[in-house]
Formats: sequence, C-alpha cells, structure tokens
Amino acid sequence: MKTINIQFDDRSYPIYIGQNLISDFSLINQHLPHKKIAVVTNNLVADIYLDTLINSLSPHKDVISIILTDGEKHKNTDSLNIIYSELLKNKADRNITLIALGGGVIGDITGFAAATYMRGVNFIQIPTTLLSQVDSSVGGKTGINHPLGKNMIGAFYQPKCVITDVNVLTTLPRRELSAGLAEVIKYGLIRDIRFFEWLEDNMQSLVGMKQDYLMEAILRSCQNKADVVEADEFESGIRAILNLGHTFGHAIEVAQGYGNWLHGEAVGAGIVMAAKLSQSMNWLSDKDLKRITKLIKNAGLPTIPPNISVEKYLELMMLDKKTKDGQINLVLQKSMGEAVLTNAYDSSKLRQILDQSSH
Repeated sequence: MKTINIQFDDRSYPIYIGQNLISDFSLINQHLPHKKIAVVTNNLVADIYLDTLINSLSPHKDVISIILTDGEKHKNTDSLNIIYSELLKNKADRNITLIALGGGVIGDITGFAAATYMRGVNFIQIPTTLLSQVDSSVGGKTGINHPLGKNMIGAFYQPKCVITDVNVLTTLPRRELSAGLAEVIKYGLIRDIRFFEWLEDNMQSLVGMKQDYLMEAILRSCQNKADVVEADEFESGIRAILNLGHTFGHAIEVAQGYGNWLHGEAVGAGIVMAAKLSQSMNWLSDKDLKRITKLIKNAGLPTIPPNISVEKYLELMMLDKKTKDGQINLVLQKSMGEAVLTNAYDSSKLRQILDQSSH
C-alpha cells in the first residue's frame, strides 16, 4: 500500500492506494471516531461491493446503507434529499460519518450531503472507478448538477481519508476505464511531461487493466493533483489548470444530456479541442497535436466531439465557473506539460474549432 498525504493544516488527510482495502477494517477504523456510519452507494456498486464493506464494518459499527440510482442524470437535488431523508429517519446526529462507495457521482453528492447535513459531518471517500480514483475523490470538490449546468451547486469540503482499492477496477466496464484515462492524460499535459511520455509507452498495459501499471498511473495522478490542490484549495488560481478540456467537455455533457457521453469521454474530446486552439496560437506544434490526439484515441476515447451548433457551445461554455464578466476563460496548453488559464485567445479561432466540431 502507498500513502499520499494532502496537506491542509488541520484538515489534512491521507489517500491510501493499494489492493483489497475495502475489507480492511483496521485501515478505515482509524478515521471512524464514532459508532454510526452511513454508506452511500448506487445500485450497481451495491451489488458488487456493499456487502464486503458492511461485513467489515458491522461487527464494530452501527451501519445504515443508502442506495441511489446509478448515473450522472441522478446527481441532483432528488438524490440529495434521499440521503437527507434516510439520515433524519435514522436519527443521525453530528457524530455520523458518511462513506461514499462509488464513482464520481456518488463521491460528489455524498460529499455535498456531508458538507450540508447539520452544517457539516465527517465523510470518507472509497472511489470505485478510475476517474474518481485519480480525480474527483481528491481535493474536496463536492456538488450536484442543475439542468442548466454541471456542478453549479456545491461546496469545497475535504474528506477524512480516501481509500483507493485498485482491485475494484477489475469489474469496471471498459468504457468507464477509458473515461478515467482522460483525467490521467490531463495530468501529463498540464504539468508532468514525463508522465505523459510514460503514458505513451504504457497505454496498452493500462487499457489491458494490468494492475501494476494502473497502480503507478493512479499514484502519479494523485500526487500531481495533490500538489495542485494544496497550493490552491478553493480554485482561486493555479487549481484551474485541472480543468483542461473541461469547459468544452461540460458543454458536451449538458448538450447531449447527462450520461449519454461519460464525463471522461467529453473531457477527452475537450482536451483535443483545447489542443487545437493552443496550436492555433502557436503554443503547440502540429506534432504535439498529433501526439495528444493519438494518446486520447489509444485510451479508447473519442477525439471528435458530437454535432452541436457553435451558438449552443458558446451558450453552455458561458455557464462555466471560470467565466468572468461575460468572458469565457479557457485552460489551454502553453506547451507540452504546461497549462494556463487565459482569455487571450482569438475568438474567431475558437468559433472555427467549434464550427469544425459541429459538422
């Protein structure tokens, strides 16, 4: 097992990365100061892993389980209220600990429930998808979607720990694995060119779900994210670079309807769109763009976005949280391994790239 520590003064916490960790009560118990636990999961994950976790906890703790419907379209106020209702029905007080057992949707919504129930209770992340293991479980972003925009309602709220069990990826559908690889590739592009080169050399092993390679990719991704979020917990500066491809990607997700394109699929296409705009500014070469597009494709991700009108793209991109004073700020690549948040791009070039994407 490897451990990465996220340093936030009195809210610091560990990320444990290893095998068979879900059933390791001694590990999780270090972060369970009270008797009452609520495990929040979805119907798909519950069928595979809920019994393992509850069998580990129930001899020692008073455990309730809350099972939500799987899917991005259920990351909303209805699901949030199901969590609140179950907590209230079970007379949960401030000594409850919520455990998020699932992917990014479960982690985000459980974290937001923890941040807001009785104005804040403890929670733990046990991410079960590659995307949530390398990205959404780390850094304390929580929230839900609104029909008009993704992740527009939420809070920064740190977990007590993150328990990343690499074994759970063996049951992950291939499409979900690829979706997680988009976020892995992102770290190489924004700040770690040697990691990007490692991914070029080892993508087939990752797609083939080889455990040692997945462990290395998760470890390096989490360390990269930890370094960024420690420097900027509330996304007032450098943390924005973690959104490479996301302004385009979120627009794709909303336009297509939540869940029709997976988050990582939309981000993969968005990374290519951002690279094209960066190339138009002479920040990336033709060769750089081809390398990026090839790696995204080799990860099993789309490199061509869906058919959306330019005006619809712009309307949805304006809803992005990085938009300031009516100006769309984009994370672009200054070079391979370096990203910047900027509005100093040629808007006609942006429209051209969006127009190419809409055919």
